[in-house]
Amino acid sequence: MLNTELEGFFDENGQIRFPDDATLVDYVEQNVRMHADTLAYRFMDYSRERDGEAIDLTWAQFGKRLRAVAARLQQVTQPGDRVAILAPQSLEYVIGFFAALYASNVAVPLFSPDEPGHTDRLHAVLGDCRPTAILTSTKSAEAVRDFFSDRPAKDRPRVIAVDAVPDSVGSSWTAPVLGLNHDVDSVAYLQYTSGSTRVPAGVEITYRAVAANCVQIAQCINIDRNSRGVTWLPMFHDMGLVTVILPALGGKYVTIMSPQAFVRRPGRWIRELAAVDDHAATYAAAPNFAYEHAAARGLPAEGEDLDLSNVIGLINGSEPVTVSSMRKFNEAFAPYGLSPKAIKPCYGMAEATLFVSATQRDDAAKISYVDRNELNAGRFVSIDQNDPEAVAQVSCGQVAVSQWAAIVDPETGTEQADGHVGEIWLHGINIGQGYWNKTDETVETFHNKVDVPLAEGSHTAGAPADAQWMRTGDYGVWYGGELYITGRVKDLVIVDGRNHYPQDLEFSAQEASNALRPGFVAAFAVPANQLPAEVFEQGHSGLTYDADDASEQLVVVAERGPGRRTDPQEVADTVRAAIAGRHGVMVRDLLLVPAGSIPRTSSGKIARRATKAAYIDGTLRGGYQQTAFPDAGE
Repeated sequence: MLNTELEGFFDENGQIRFPDDATLVDYVEQNVRMHADTLAYRFMDYSRERDGEAIDLTWAQFGKRLRAVAARLQQVTQPGDRVAILAPQSLEYVIGFFAALYASNVAVPLFSPDEPGHTDRLHAVLGDCRPTAILTSTKSAEAVRDFFSDRPAKDRPRVIAVDAVPDSVGSSWTAPVLGLNHDVDSVAYLQYTSGSTRVPAGVEITYRAVAANCVQIAQCINIDRNSRGVTWLPMFHDMGLVTVILPALGGKYVTIMSPQAFVRRPGRWIRELAAVDDHAATYAAAPNFAYEHAAARGLPAEGEDLDLSNVIGLINGSEPVTVSSMRKFNEAFAPYGLSPKAIKPCYGMAEATLFVSATQRDDAAKISYVDRNELNAGRFVSIDQNDPEAVAQVSCGQVAVSQWAAIVDPETGTEQADGHVGEIWLHGINIGQGYWNKTDETVETFHNKVDVPLAEGSHTAGAPADAQWMRTGDYGVWYGGELYITGRVKDLVIVDGRNHYPQDLEFSAQEASNALRPGFVAAFAVPANQLPAEVFEQGHSGLTYDADDASEQLVVVAERGPGRRTDPQEVADTVRAAIAGRHGVMVRDLLLVPAGSIPRTSSGKIARRATKAAYIDGTLRGGYQQTAFPDAGE
């Protein structure tokens, strides 16, 4: 019998270990045998009832469905074939993902083609992974077949509606056999991630990596068999997917709802977090904007009972985690028993399966105030929070067990001392194997060596001497024993030879004028000769057009706040003055756009590079609105 108590996953040195003959399939099968009548997953369907209808799946029912769909897959695929999940947020999605593993296939979690705004990404990903079969639901099957209708019949993948496969088919299921395409170090699924400037890349996540990452999360916030989860995150996103994988390795059920259900009425998420009869410890993960959204629109009605004293961990995994969103959420729900320690700022990425670091369960989120000019110069220097140059930085806590994070000068491979900013490099049991079919990118990202570790206090200590390190593309710093993320390497705004972190500029802009929608501001640099003609015609930019002028100039795009009808020029002047005074840089164009215009990733983060591309090609100035959460995935 497999040991699924948390302490059973650690060796005598405190490092994570797994038996070499067990994968996620074995852990699910054990749950099916030992917890047959226990609830595994619940989906809250709000399509007919405002308060939702619960659709439940016990472990026994889950196992029966997995065997049936896996057996159907085994009829039309070979071990190692890619199987894409193109279904809406539903229990069918969860069944489809695990069924692909049950069939020894490589799962590719994606989304239904009838989701607006994703078509180009879907074509690119499917062209890269070339799935043999597609798992969907009856509801989306027609849209999926239409999506492939322009291909010759022989080139179309087999489309299987998960909910149309009879349970009886499961009698022919053959359990995966350890060996080729199925062991702890074989690829379980491809987690696609992409920037706006490259073709999507599928991170190869092994069975060992995903199991390790689940244990790392559980250990951080003390999830056990009595803890339940709640999620609205799309399951094609790493944070959403890992949340629904967690129960396989321990924990009570997870309650799932659609992203749309949360966005329309965030109180639904709050109500599902609240204590139920058994007062089970409850956890969830969401990006930064969700906490601001819930604080503004998710409060219960006057006199409505709400008990949030059971919430043990709310992982805040967006970029960046803001002090204001945490404060607003805590102030909104403290009267309902929410612990001030509940919000856990964390750091993660698809290349690390998901989770890298977080504030521990018994700790409150830590905030440091540092000197802006020193930070821009690569140094983390603490100053009084009331100093005009103070910038709030939220700690992402400690790095998970069996994982290491070093701050490195990427040009020299030299580890940086604590308090000095550099690129974050990771090594650990949970790191992806590489990018699917992308040898050069795999080597560049995953196969790096810290050539000169620190002689004392090195954060590489304990990692193997020949360890391969993964470059994250993120700037960060170790300070006071905690990891801080200062920004994306590619997002850094460099104007007049000086570095500026975009989130710092964005915060200054939204603080300067309440006409800007908080959290919906994007700052980036554009070469002067690529600025739109309107910028030069208005005369407010202080620039004249020169075809040879490629100097980087600051642009700020901001969504208008609700109900604001302020003169745009007055807003632009106010923001320009604030940023010039605080940062010593001129905003050459402040573009106000309607709500919903700025591209965001599937987890709700501002997609700066996609915003910049839309700004340069004129799309944003035309008033075009994005779909709710386009996966510009940055």
